[in-house]
Amino acid sequence: MHESERHRVILSTVQDRAVVTVIDLCNLTGASEATIRRDIATLHMQKKVRRVRGGVESLNPPQFVGLAGRTFAVNEALRIKEKRAIARAAVELCQDGEPIIINGGTTTFQMVHPLANRRCQVFTNSFPIAEHLLKHSKNTVMVSGGAIYREQNIILSPFENDVTRNFYARRMFMGAQGIGPLGLMEADPLLIRAEEKLMGQADELVVLVDSTKFEQRSSLVLCGLDRITTLITDEGISDKAAAMLDAADVKLIVAQSGGALEDVAAS
Repeated sequence: MHESERHRVILSTVQDRAVVTVIDLCNLTGASEATIRRDIATLHMQKKVRRVRGGVESLNPPQFVGLAGRTFAVNEALRIKEKRAIARAAVELCQDGEPIIINGGTTTFQMVHPLANRRCQVFTNSFPIAEHLLKHSKNTVMVSGGAIYREQNIILSPFENDVTRNFYARRMFMGAQGIGPLGLMEADPLLIRAEEKLMGQADELVVLVDSTKFEQRSSLVLCGLDRITTLITDEGISDKAAAMLDAADVKLIVAQSGGALEDVAAS
């Protein structure tokens, strides 16, 4: 990630969470502690943030605390070519008329473009996904109830008895903060709770992650690898990561940025 992109992440994160640690920013950007500390020093000198012990804080703390992790606006511009290829491969798995769940995220958002030519029953907790499909497709769209978290453009409900429990899906499509031997990882407990509810309504779980997510970690594990049916990523996936998925009996699809798909069968 370039310096300007790291600065955007830092500024966006402190607007959302007020105080952010150096370790958190390392996890969000993939940069070293030394690099993040230099970035914080630069932004501090520019009077855009305030440097504090072990991290950085906003000059104007938010009144409403949002979700942990990078914002939708920051994530949307990262690795866009790979995300589009992964999303096209995901939509290839969809059949007209079948019910599907699409969890909010910038990779899953790219599914809206190839879905424009489909007629699926789509349940989503993503405000931009729902809005785009309503305007530019003939898909049936249902949204979850709850509060809209502006930074992630996602709808989360604090209640157990919401409309989620009344929708069944053949497949659920979702991204993740990171993925490793312990499974899928997320950055915020509220996201974990919402995604667990959605996963319980689908027969199959299809994970959409670009290859950099195999190097990212979080303190919160959403589910083990054994819950994943299919994982779609780009050609940057390492042999080690592919072997990890194969050992967990996860079907791997590698989406080429040129549009071709490589179906790697898992044993």
